[in-house]
Amino acid sequence: MADFVPRKKRKRKKHNPFLDWLAYIALRVLVVFLYLFDVETNLNTACFLGRGLWKHYHRGRKRALDNLRASFPEKSEQWLRQTGQRSFEHIVMLAVDVLFTPRLVKKYNWRNYSRYKTVERAKWLMQEGRGLLMITGHYSNFEIMGYLMGLFGFNVYSVARPLDNKFINKYLYEVRRRAGQRIIDKKGATELMAKVSSTGATLCFIADQDAGKKGLFVDFFGRKASTYKSIGLLAVTNNIPIVVGYSRRVGNRFYFEIGVNRIIFPEEWAEKDKPVEWVTAEYTKSIEKFVREDPSQYWWLHRRWKHRPKEEVRKL
Repeated sequence: MADFVPRKKRKRKKHNPFLDWLAYIALRVLVVFLYLFDVETNLNTACFLGRGLWKHYHRGRKRALDNLRASFPEKSEQWLRQTGQRSFEHIVMLAVDVLFTPRLVKKYNWRNYSRYKTVERAKWLMQEGRGLLMITGHYSNFEIMGYLMGLFGFNVYSVARPLDNKFINKYLYEVRRRAGQRIIDKKGATELMAKVSSTGATLCFIADQDAGKKGLFVDFFGRKASTYKSIGLLAVTNNIPIVVGYSRRVGNRFYFEIGVNRIIFPEEWAEKDKPVEWVTAEYTKSIEKFVREDPSQYWWLHRRWKHRPKEEVRKL
């Protein structure tokens, strides 16, 4: 058994308000420049920038390839590299999507930008107002789902981590809120989530983030991944159904297939010995299912498998 020396926690760098403000001004100038061109032109530019990011961001490229190799051991190296590069393109395209969504998508033209697959039952559950948890992953344009639900007056709250730059954070929050979407800051959100869900609202989560050493370790692409307990605990405690959905880009266009591939109802976990663990594993399995349908749109860059279960660490 190896001896492990505990690492000192890195001190968070203090943000310089002036530099944050300059970054915000630069973003606003960039937005004005981007609006001189149509969204498809900007998306093509985003693909070019994504390829540049893939080429020059060595640490991120290595992490993405390591994750892809472990998740798809049967695939060729050429496929892994093509999928990884395309994943980087999708990440940059999302930035364009976020800026253009309020400008383009309206109540009268939403069909020009989206199509839907098996969403009817989820829609009726939301309209019943009994409370619902909606889950997705870091996949394609995950932001547009919350925007569309807010646009059509659904009682929707999204749980999100605030950005470190408070000026940019406020600006992007306003972009989200413009269509009626409401945001709950991830910090200190646990108590608020229970209160909000009790009103019959739909709570939206990005549910594929590493949850640290204290998370629940469930299978994700054949490996244990630390996953937050709070979603499963909220569902089981309050008997709230969970909808697993996705938004998938079609081609290089500002056009998306929005679908639901799983609804988990309270009666399914009622007789389980460990309902929170079962729910967490079940929705994670559903996220994996829609990612496998087009892996190139997933964020292989992020550190989904950062923390390992204790039994794995002991074997080292």
